Amino acid sequence: MSDNGGATVHTPVTHHGEQAVQRRVGEGGPRHGSPMFGPRIPPGHGEFLAGCRMVVLGSVDGTGAVWATLLTGERGFARPLDETSLAVAALPAQGDPLRQALEETRPGGLLVLDPERARRVRFNGPVRREGEGLLMRTEQVLRNCAKYIQQREPLPDGPARVPARSGSGTGLTAEQRRWIARCDTFFVASHSPAHGADASHRGGRPGFVTVDGERHLSWPDYRGNSFYMTFGNLELDARCGLLFVDWESGHTLQVTGECHVDWQDRSAPGARRTVHFTVHRVTETQHATRLRWRLAAYSSSNP
Repeated sequence: MSDNGGATVHTPVTHHGEQAVQRRVGEGGPRHGSPMFGPRIPPGHGEFLAGCRMVVLGSVDGTGAVWATLLTGERGFARPLDETSLAVAALPAQGDPLRQALEETRPGGLLVLDPERARRVRFNGPVRREGEGLLMRTEQVLRNCAKYIQQREPLPDGPARVPARSGSGTGLTAEQRRWIARCDTFFVASHSPAHGADASHRGGRPGFVTVDGERHLSWPDYRGNSFYMTFGNLELDARCGLLFVDWESGHTLQVTGECHVDWQDRSAPGARRTVHFTVHRVTETQHATRLRWRLAAYSSSNP
């Protein structure tokens, strides 16, 4: 950011990881990706936020591990305070890997999702705890297309119950492997020291994520917007975090580990490449949210 006669001007920041990926795949250009997005929250985004009840947060814990976590609340619980400040009236649950970390300012990525309308907006910037919620100073604000978002109908909220960690470890249990194998959606958090954190979304038909034992997952990467913001971070730092949501029960599964991209593997239908993930740590939380959803329609973009 710079000041020009009292007016704030966005100075595009080159993301060397994104540029390396774009050169590898022959897409994009010097100003494609992160340089396209500034810190200002457009007025229309405030209207979108007012109707949303779920946010995915991506950040890093005190050891440098990357995690994605689910935050939920009543409509409007995420709201802009001004053009570059976003407040979220929720905190990670007790025992969540990011709960303690956010007592200090951390790099953050917020993905605000409306499953009913199949819409999403991303906000990136430093984030910290502020009272009983979070405060982000936005550095990047971007609205993504609706590709691969499954449409879901909201159901009545489940009963208010205290979130409870039901298990943690260094590998996936048999039930957790079944959970992942039948999912149609997950969320991915990435981070690079020079560019901060980001939270994004992946979707496909059930079974698009392959589970290979307790510590290995893989999934196809489909055609997207060519920004390569997630892959750009992974090019510089392979650590990332995954979040799986059980839409009917409100349970969540958080997994942190490292990604390796096979740029030549297009064996799955629609794949442009294949991502391999090695599990380092797992946290499962029962009753992480009261929100309940029913699948209404798969995305027409799914292969």
